[in-house]
Amino acid sequence: MHFSGGTTMRLNMIKLSHITRTAMLALLAVFALAACKKEEKAAEAGPAAPVAVPTSGDANAWQNYTVDVVKRNMDGVTYSPFVYFLPQESEADFQAQYDAQLDKVKTDTTRGIVEGNMLAFASPSSGKMADLVTAAFAEVEPDTLKGVKLVFIGQAADSERVKAAVAASGVNYVFVEAK
Repeated sequence: MHFSGGTTMRLNMIKLSHITRTAMLALLAVFALAACKKEEKAAEAGPAAPVAVPTSGDANAWQNYTVDVVKRNMDGVTYSPFVYFLPQESEADFQAQYDAQLDKVKTDTTRGIVEGNMLAFASPSSGKMADLVTAAFAEVEPDTLKGVKLVFIGQAADSERVKAAVAASGVNYVFVEAK
């Protein structure tokens, strides 16, 4: 069988395209295998140790701790969490931050938060954060936050009043003691 020059070139291009595709698939398989090995090593090492509760009011240390606690409580959460943080009461702009966070929580909760979300509250000033949650949830309609997880990170002395304040909203309350 005789092909014209254009047809031979087209056949060579098809073969080259097939070879290139096969090489790319093989390369992807190698990367996938390497990724599996990394995941296996990570799984063998086990979960990372929890971040220790900060012993000072250092905002960065508390934020790192809060991120760790939130990550460890993500079961059942399908969306990015809403995390609210207050610094230590001795910070110069504490009241301004408190007022801003209170407004933010009120806006978020009255706007509506869908099932599968998380609200997390943390502060080295646990009592003030409990005050904020209590004030913010006073205006939340009953059962409007069903299926939403609320994680309060603070002192045991503040947990029950936070739990009582959020109960009517329908959230799944989780307390993590910062001790």
